[in-house]
Amino acid sequence: MSTTARSKTVVTVISKISERPAGKDACLVVIYGLELGRKFNLDTNTVVIGRSSKSEIQVDQESVSRSHAKVINTGKNIILRDLGSTNGTYVNDQLIDEYVLRDGDFIKIGRTIFKFLSGGNIENSYHEEIYRLTTVDGLTQIFNRRYFLEQLDREVSRSKRYRRHLSLIMFDIDRFKDINDTYGHLAGDYVLKQLATVIKGKIRREDILARYGGEEFVIILPEIDLGNAVSFGEKVRKIVEKAPFKFEDTRISVTVSVGVAACEEGDDGSTIIKRADDKLYEAKDAGRNCTKS
Repeated sequence: MSTTARSKTVVTVISKISERPAGKDACLVVIYGLELGRKFNLDTNTVVIGRSSKSEIQVDQESVSRSHAKVINTGKNIILRDLGSTNGTYVNDQLIDEYVLRDGDFIKIGRTIFKFLSGGNIENSYHEEIYRLTTVDGLTQIFNRRYFLEQLDREVSRSKRYRRHLSLIMFDIDRFKDINDTYGHLAGDYVLKQLATVIKGKIRREDILARYGGEEFVIILPEIDLGNAVSFGEKVRKIVEKAPFKFEDTRISVTVSVGVAACEEGDDGSTIIKRADDKLYEAKDAGRNCTKS
């Protein structure tokens, strides 16, 4: 794998001191990566995160330095400090040197994402986060495959009951492996997250956007017929084609192929998924960066 040279710019972000001291009641929860849902209590003075087996929180990935970052508990605040890592430490997508953590902050070390929880009842917050992980993809912060499948079955039933239109859009990133191979997996993760953010801002409240798997996404369109769904699929394709994808100082060209299907009599969730998926592969075979229905 070849990766572009990374020019690290350290951005020191010191957040406002929380009115309520974090004290001993704080933890990190893995919301994306291996050991999904694992909780790490921050009840000691320092916790080192890194690739080394000697780290209190081990993240065994090539993109993680042996001693990558340190969490410091002062008793009043929880401070995250980068330890001169090769690929940097991120909080809420900002590259940091040192940062005073606040409840709900997202921390990215390599390809692993943690969520910082603090407050009066950590156990309640933790269990709420675990419940949220059953519906939301940790990387992109849109719905996950499990939630999509449940909602699609519900929408198909509703479509039949009330004789209303229902359509499904499936799209995936063209040549995504090339992006990972050329720019690295951290850049690939950035593209996935940025794409989800861009599209999420363009759908209706009643539409359901989800990460179906890998680089593949789906949108459920209640009360939308095939013709209008195709038009929206084209809109999605053009939005992605024109959107700026810039990881560190490198622009990445991103396009998607789109397949569209409408719910027909006798369909269930798996049938409409297969039809949309077949159309997606037609788009791939037609040269990519196009929409098929």
